[in-house]
Amino acid sequence: MTIREFQEHIKQKYGARDAERGTPATYMWFIEEVGELASALGDFDQKNKEEEFADVFAWLCTLANINGVDLEKALHEKYLTDGGPKGYK
Repeated sequence: MTIREFQEHIKQKYGARDAERGTPATYMWFIEEVGELASALGDFDQKNKEEEFADVFAWLCTLANINGVDLEKALHEKYLTDGGPKGYK
């Protein structure tokens, strides 16, 4: 499955509810999942880490969907075109 296919799957399954919720509330759900991932990273439970990574990615796709961002295209343009990003932060 490609990133675009997964993003479309999330859109088909949850898109109407996500659009109703809007960006601010969706961002809060995303941050909650990032917090759960942070906790999982400090543990030895590999399955939990995998689940939390998946949750973070799914909520990132949701944010992208309700903001009209094609993640696969954005990733390609930023990281795979002309050698990727310039410099480091």
